[in-house]
Amino acid sequence: MSVPVLAHAALTTLRVAAPTIADSVRGTLDVGVCNDRLDWWARTMVDRAHISLTVEGRAMVPEDETFVVMSNHQSHYDIPCLFVAYRRPLRMVAKKELFRVPIWGRAMRLARFVELDRSNRERAIASLDTAKDTLKDGVSIWIAPEGTRSRTGKLGPFKKGGFRLALETNTRILPVTVDGTRDALLAKGFHVTLGAKVRVTFGPPINTSEYGMDRRAELVDAVRDAIARPLPYA
Repeated sequence: MSVPVLAHAALTTLRVAAPTIADSVRGTLDVGVCNDRLDWWARTMVDRAHISLTVEGRAMVPEDETFVVMSNHQSHYDIPCLFVAYRRPLRMVAKKELFRVPIWGRAMRLARFVELDRSNRERAIASLDTAKDTLKDGVSIWIAPEGTRSRTGKLGPFKKGGFRLALETNTRILPVTVDGTRDALLAKGFHVTLGAKVRVTFGPPINTSEYGMDRRAELVDAVRDAIARPLPYA
């Protein structure tokens, strides 16, 4: 079932990317329109893979607040499942290489995706400004602190870049646990299994102001523990 599903995923992504790129070239890209397109994309991806999605803990997430959303990373299907479960505007931190692609990179910036590049001070400052504007516009930012998909489903070590972003923007971190997406598509895999059962669990938001930059290691541990807790294997 891999070829039809993956082809559909590619086409679905293209149907969102093409008009977004066109709007960015014309200078007419609207954040609200991007929100609608991403919502359609995520729901279409989940439905086509026949994923059975269960969401827990969403009631404890304030509706009038934006967050730096952090989750574990099992599969490419984490992203659409999380978008559907969150049910609010959301953007992701993307690899800096994607922002170097002509036209595509411009569209991503205007759509409020965030580039996290600490190797270049100017780009780091620009990324922080983008993140602040994105959060002010009522759009949360998602990042997977593992930095890559887990091959085993177990939680890997966390990178600290996203925590600096949350601390410097004084934004609460929303820990989220995604489990079961690797049953749909393994990390580095190409075979899509239909009908996977996926559970997305929202934990209580964590106040970054209680830690500060000096206690960033403790903040990392607190978020990691919150994400690991609902996993059957951490």
